Parts: sequence; C-alpha cells; structure tokens
Amino acid sequence: MSLHLNIDADIPVPGKDDVAGQRDLLQTARAAANAARMLADHGLEADATERDMQTAAALATQYAKDPMATSAAATPARMARLTPAALKLTADILNRFGHAVVQDSIQVRHMVTNKLIDETENPDPRIRLRALELLGKITDVGLFTERSEVTVTHQTTDDIREKLRAKLNAMKNVTPAGPDLDIDDADIIDG
Repeated sequence: MSLHLNIDADIPVPGKDDVAGQRDLLQTARAAANAARMLADHGLEADATERDMQTAAALATQYAKDPMATSAAATPARMARLTPAALKLTADILNRFGHAVVQDSIQVRHMVTNKLIDETENPDPRIRLRALELLGKITDVGLFTERSEVTVTHQTTDDIREKLRAKLNAMKNVTPAGPDLDIDDADIIDG
C-alpha cells in the first residue's frame, strides 16, 4: 500500500526566537499524534513501551507546571526524536488534562447541588431554609435571582439646560436662615 503526501513547501518554519510563530505543546502533540495515527493506519507498528509512557508523563507534568517554557523547549527537532507511541500518549494525556478542569467543575456543581438537596431534609429549620434558598439561587433554577432594573431617559441638551436653569434659579432665591438666638441684650452686657 502506498502513501501519498501533499507537502506545502511554501509555509516557513518559525525560528526558535519567533514566539508568535511557535505552537503550544498541546497543538504540537496533537499534530504529531495525528501524523503517527495516519502512519499506523498505513502499517507503522507503534506499541507503547514503558519508556514511552514515562516520556509522555514527564512531558505532560512539565506542561502542567509551566506551559510556556515546556512549549518553547519542545522544538521540532526534539519532538522528532520521540517515538510515535510517545507522541500519541502525550497528546492523549494533554487532551484528557485539558478536559479534566471542565469535567471536574461539572462534577463539583452536581455534588454541591446534591448536598443542598440532602440538607433540605435537615431537622433544623434554619438549615433547611438556607439550603432551599441556595438551591433557588442556582442559575438553572433562578428562583431567587436578584435583578436590578435600569431606566434610561433620553433628553435633549435643551431640556437638560432648561432643567438646570430652573434648579439654579430656585437655589438663587433661597436665603439661608440665620441662627435663632434667644439671648437678651442684658445677658450680653452682664456677661
């Protein structure tokens, strides 16, 4: 079985100092794994060894610690030295790693909701009421969602000027009241 490759020779390879042109390790691993899978479909045998698993785990661990540095260190020359099995394992681990956060947050959301449902049966009425209140505040339920309404009144500049003039005129006619003193002139002289 023959394999036909279509190579785009007009795409420049980014230099090692070209940060914008470099790909993230996740993208590089996916591309390499896709190439390894295609080669496996055409007869390449790529059984994973213990060393391949260790290499993939080390790459994924380094990527979890510092994605930028690990991606910069994963140059095409270094990635080309990895076996196809190590490339596929690395891509699989990084794909699972990327989805784990989303799945974990969904699991936590379900766990919190279930715990609140359990607390609605609590013998203490304060705890029951608080659990029901928090359940009602869940976005999906939206029963106790606090909403604020903003009313915007559009006015012309002439209307605003007229209102301002009226307020200024009202303020101009107000004379401040002096303090009411209940002092006799005799108290001042005797004092």
